[in-house]
Amino acid sequence: MNNTLLDRLLPRREFESYEDFAENYRVNVPENFNFAIDVVDAIAAEDPERRAIVWCDDHGHTAIYTMADVARLSDQAAAWFQAQGIRKGDTVMLILKRRACYWFAVLGLHKIGAVAIPATNMLTTKDLVYRIRAAHVKMVVCVNEANIREAVEHAAAEIELPLRALADAEGSPAEGWLDFDAGLAAAPATYVRPAGKDAIDPARDTMLLYFTSGTTGMPKMVTHNYLYPLGHIMTACFWQQCIPGGLHLTLADTGWAKASWGKLYGQWIAGSAVMVYDMERFVPRKVLDVITRYGVTTFCAPPTMYRYFIKEDLASFDWSRMVHCSVAGEPLNPEVYNQFLAATGLKLHEGYGQTELTVVMGTFAWTPPRPGSLGRPSPGYAIDLLNHEGRSCEVGEEGQIVIRTAERMPLGIFQGYYDDPELTASVWHDGVYYTGDVAWRDEAGYYWFVGRDDDVIKSSGYRIGPFEVESALLEHPAVLECAITGVPDPDRGTVVKATIVLTSGYEPGEALVKELQNHVKSITAPYKYPRVIEFVKELPKTISGKIRRVEIREGDQQRHAGDAE
Repeated sequence: MNNTLLDRLLPRREFESYEDFAENYRVNVPENFNFAIDVVDAIAAEDPERRAIVWCDDHGHTAIYTMADVARLSDQAAAWFQAQGIRKGDTVMLILKRRACYWFAVLGLHKIGAVAIPATNMLTTKDLVYRIRAAHVKMVVCVNEANIREAVEHAAAEIELPLRALADAEGSPAEGWLDFDAGLAAAPATYVRPAGKDAIDPARDTMLLYFTSGTTGMPKMVTHNYLYPLGHIMTACFWQQCIPGGLHLTLADTGWAKASWGKLYGQWIAGSAVMVYDMERFVPRKVLDVITRYGVTTFCAPPTMYRYFIKEDLASFDWSRMVHCSVAGEPLNPEVYNQFLAATGLKLHEGYGQTELTVVMGTFAWTPPRPGSLGRPSPGYAIDLLNHEGRSCEVGEEGQIVIRTAERMPLGIFQGYYDDPELTASVWHDGVYYTGDVAWRDEAGYYWFVGRDDDVIKSSGYRIGPFEVESALLEHPAVLECAITGVPDPDRGTVVKATIVLTSGYEPGEALVKELQNHVKSITAPYKYPRVIEFVKELPKTISGKIRRVEIREGDQQRHAGDAE
C-alpha cells in the first residue's frame, strides 16, 4: 500500500543502519500544520474508505470507522463546540475512556484551535476541582457513568464550570448537562479552516494539555503545540513499526499521554488503523482474544501487562498476523522478555519517553533488543548524561538524562508547563531540558534506566537505583508487586527497603525475608539487597497506576522521627 502522505512528510523512509537513521532522518514540516485537517481530512479525501478505528467492548459490540467517517464526525464536533461558545485557546476536558467519540471530540477541538485536556475517569471531585481551576477549564465532556458524572457535578457545585456535556446520555440528560451525542448528530458536517485572527500558529499555539501522574507531588500541566503529532511519526513508524493497512493496539486509556503515542497521531500517518478495546478492566485473556480475533499487527503495552500475558497459555493464541511488539512505561525484566519470545517468537522492543516528550530512545529496526535497556537515542533528540557536577558521563557512569535543545528543537517536545514559567525554567534552561531520570550508557550506546533522580538511594557510599532491585525481586514467585526506597539507618545513613505485596498463597515471615534477600544477592551486587522488608496489602499509587515511592519514603521518615523522639 502506497502512503503518499508519509512520502510528503519524510524525505527518506528507508535507512541502511542506525547510524544512517540517526544522521539522516528528517521530517518536512508543512506550513500551518494542523493534524486534524492536514492528515485526517487529507486522507479522507484521498482514500475515504481506509480503516481508521476498529472499536470493540466487553459486551460483544463492534464498530469500524473509516477516515471519511472520522473527518465528517470531527467536523460535526468542531461545529458543535463552536455553537457552545468554545473558541481558539479555550480549554476543554475530555473524560471519555475508550469511547469512539473521544476521537471525534479531540479532533474537533484541534480543528478550531481549542486546547484539549484528556483526563482519566478515575479522577475524584478533589482531582477535578484542582484541574479545572488550574487549567481554567471552560467545558467538561465526560462519559455517562455515575462515578465520574457525580464527581463532575460536585466539582461544578464547588467552583465555576461554565459547560458540561454527557456522552452516552441515553435520552434527555439531567439539568445542567448538554447531550454531546445528540449535539454531534445534529451539527453540520461542513467546516472551514480557521483564518485571520482565528488561524492557528502550529509552533506557538497549544493543542493539548496533559496532567502528569503526580508521583512526587501535585500533577504538572504539560502543554504541546500543533507540531506534536509530527514527533510521533518516529513513535509509530520506526519504534512501534506500524505497517500500511495494519492494525495497531496500544492499551492505554485516552486520559493518558500514552494514548497519543499509540491511538491517534503516528499510526494514521503510518497508514495503520488503530484498534480500540473499550475494556472495563484489564483481563489478560480477553486482551489476547482481541489481538487474535481482530488480527492486530502491532502492539504496545507496559511490562506489567506482559508479565500477566506470560502466565497465560500464549501458544494457544494465533500470533501469525503480529509483526512487532513494543513495551514502555518501566524497565522490562529480561525473564519476561525471554518467556514471551519463547512462546510467541516475537521480540519486545523497549522505548523511553515522558509526557513532556515523544519516544526519546528505543530499540529500532537496526538496534537489536538488549532486554532491560531503553535502547538508543531517537534522531532529533540530542541526548546526554550529566553527573551531579554537570559533566557529561563516561561509559558506565550514572547521570541524569538531559536533552540539548539550543541547536535543534526536537519535534514533539513540550512547550512548557501551563501558566507556570518558573516551574518550566527549573527543568529547562540554558538550552538543556533535565528529565529527572537517571541512567547509564553501555559501550554500544544503549541506555539503562536507574530511576528518578529523587528515587536513587545513597547508602554507604553506593548509589543504588530502585528498578534493578525491583526487577530482581519480581523474578521471585512470591512477589506480586514491590517498591524499593531508602530508609534512615544510624550506621549507613540510608539502607535499601523493599515494600512488597505478596502473591496469593505466600505468607509473610522471617524465613521469606531471608529467602528474598538471598534471591536479590544472587542476581545483583550483594550491597544492593534490601536490608529492610515490609509486607503490605497494597502499594500507594497515582491514579495512573504508578507507584508513589515518595509516599512510602515520607511515611518511613515520619516513623523514624517519632522513634528518635
